Amino acid sequence: MSKINIQFTLFSAFYSPLISTMTGGFLKDEGLDYEWSVAEPGVTAITALDNGSADVVQSTLSQGFNTLNKGETPTCVHFAQINEMDGFFITGRDAEPDFSWNKLEGAEVLVHHGGQPMTMFKYACYKAGIDINKINIIDAGSGGEMDAAFRAGTGQYIHQQGPAPQQLAADGVGHVVAQLGPVIGACGFSSLAANPAWLATDEAKAFTRAYIKTRNYMNDTSAAEIASAQKPLFPKIDEAVLADCIGTYQAMGCWTRHIDITQDGYDAMLDIFEYDGKLPQRYGYDQVCAQPPAV
Repeated sequence: MSKINIQFTLFSAFYSPLISTMTGGFLKDEGLDYEWSVAEPGVTAITALDNGSADVVQSTLSQGFNTLNKGETPTCVHFAQINEMDGFFITGRDAEPDFSWNKLEGAEVLVHHGGQPMTMFKYACYKAGIDINKINIIDAGSGGEMDAAFRAGTGQYIHQQGPAPQQLAADGVGHVVAQLGPVIGACGFSSLAANPAWLATDEAKAFTRAYIKTRNYMNDTSAAEIASAQKPLFPKIDEAVLADCIGTYQAMGCWTRHIDITQDGYDAMLDIFEYDGKLPQRYGYDQVCAQPPAV
């Protein structure tokens, strides 16, 4: 049995289509054994492609933008979509069924300061019609540090990826009041990347077959069943919370059946990063993306 190495830049239920290739048994069905890992904080999983310790990684199109911004040619290509919508939430101290984004103005908000999450937050504020400069933004560190700070009483709202917000709600610490995805709209938020040489291998074709099956599984299977299979990889998250998070992402339409990165999704990411002043020019699709291996 061939073995592939998978690495996540960030590990959360948002990346369930990649997680479920493993927990749903689809890689094994295609004759692939696997190992998986998570990149060190502040380190992109692309590093694992560069040093040969990973074959396929969870990444984002903006990684390609950043490389091109330096005048360098990306060594890897993004060949399949994971999420077609932002997966972050806004959680507040109180239940606010009438929440509107202008409530963030003047409030203390813990915002994830990673490159793409902050850019997406800025764009969400723009789309929601509020002035981000009127928000008292707090940088509390990493995702785990942010969560601990909010639980300790810092901030009125917090900006997090699932399932952390759902766990806060289950623990009685906060209430999810907003989703960024529907405000921003469809976009090529996160993707699978690999080196072109690996994409030409039989292992890459087998992986792609497994991934196609997983995308259908994500649309045809209940959140509870998916969560049950994934639970061993989320020891600190309640299974009901994990199912709630996965069901929310299913309802948002994050995980379409097709696996290719669409031109529209790519262009939307260009728009978002251009808005944040992070693009000196608009790069062509073929500079960052490739089609999935033919199976």
